[in-house]
Amino acid sequence: MLKKLVIFVCLLLPVASFAADKSKKEEPIEHLTDEQIYEQLKKLALVFEVARDNFVEEVDEKKMLEAAMNGMLGALDPHSSYLSADDFKEFNDKSHGEFGGLGIQITSDRGAVRVISPIDDTPADKAGIKAGDYITHIDDEQVFDMTLNQAVKKMKGRPGTKVKLTIISEGKEPRTLTLKRAIIKVDSVKYEEKSLADADEDAPKVGYIRISDFGATTSKELNEALKKLEKKDVVGYVLDVRNNPGGYLTAAIDVSDAFLDGGEIVSTRGKDKADIERVYAKEGDLANGKPVVVLINHGSASASEIVAGALQDNGRALVMGSQSFGKGSVQQQKPLGDGTAIHITIARYYTPSGRSIQNEGITPDVEVLQSKVEVLEKKESMYSEASFKNALKNEHAKDKDDKKSDDEDKELTDEEKDALDYQLQRGMDMVIAMSKLQEREKKFAETKEKSESVADEEKSAEADEKQSDKKTDKKTDEKKDSKKSNKK
Repeated sequence: MLKKLVIFVCLLLPVASFAADKSKKEEPIEHLTDEQIYEQLKKLALVFEVARDNFVEEVDEKKMLEAAMNGMLGALDPHSSYLSADDFKEFNDKSHGEFGGLGIQITSDRGAVRVISPIDDTPADKAGIKAGDYITHIDDEQVFDMTLNQAVKKMKGRPGTKVKLTIISEGKEPRTLTLKRAIIKVDSVKYEEKSLADADEDAPKVGYIRISDFGATTSKELNEALKKLEKKDVVGYVLDVRNNPGGYLTAAIDVSDAFLDGGEIVSTRGKDKADIERVYAKEGDLANGKPVVVLINHGSASASEIVAGALQDNGRALVMGSQSFGKGSVQQQKPLGDGTAIHITIARYYTPSGRSIQNEGITPDVEVLQSKVEVLEKKESMYSEASFKNALKNEHAKDKDDKKSDDEDKELTDEEKDALDYQLQRGMDMVIAMSKLQEREKKFAETKEKSESVADEEKSAEADEKQSDKKTDKKTDEKKDSKKSNKK
């Protein structure tokens, strides 16, 4: 069923609604009769007519009706909305990897525009906008007076044109940024082999895979990445889904399946409590059982949380970073036949252990908050065995070239950027540690197997020897009996 539906589990399209107030208790729903519903619909039509005929200015009937539909769906949850023909087309364009704008995923939060995450290598990302930031003004106009769809349209525009945003980050003063709009091309998967900062050339290599969103081509791109990295003999993988707002549910399932050799990936549960659909991984781990660390943060939402939860609950990966966003619902598009559609929440999803992460998120196995690291210890101490005069040399040691550090101002290289990414460095640390432990366990198992084999051979030889001794004793007894018989 899942593959037949165009299902999304992400925040790709913001909607005009307020975040739920957790302090309010849910009251039991009193359903209307058909007659009462008809009376309310008549009242809605009456409100439309009175407003159209009496408003001080000429009104746009289409705009009024679309706003009414949006308000109706927005009252359900923050992720259900009415999609006009333009919105529907834009939504599909986004899901297939290319669209125009600033490259920022947003939602509504108490009337303000909250950033879920910027997309990698886009104007928003390069301007330093972070997950959790709030947008309060667009071109000096407050967002509190507009719907979220209106805010999105104000940020859109021709590539090359500029837009001014007022941003508030937690604990900081408001700042104004001017961004240049661009065509956003999303490369869903990026990968490379990495070494730890300041590591030697012979240091273990870790396969680094960055998934920025879950689109139509993500599964194919990931499979290609794993095949190429496996040929480079990496010791394990860091799967980075930080600031990944989600995407296709099927893509999240395929990504999880690539690292699993079986077990449940996710279950979805709809309106009917008995309507539970479970998805299981197929046989075949493309990472060949090597250690995996999944990096998450507050900007990891929805499909990212499905992957992290599936690998965590199956014991296949260690999840590191900070608490994820906490979006545990599934949306589906319901086309209305005229180019418009409804984007509506149809189910909740659950991790293999039965956890709902709605409003909670995925809790990392090891919490690693992004930090600035200052090295207090040198890689090599001036006080060691090697510092003593006439100390014996290690005949297997390689000559080391003296490398001078250059602290002059310059653009950071990719390696230097990696060194500043504390979460990534700790994730790679963990992969290398897990790979060494895995190797030791393998060697221990081989040694144990050999020892048991030798022991079995010794037991077999001892048994053969005893059997031979018994045969010799038997022959000796037979000879003695024969001699006694002859004497008689």
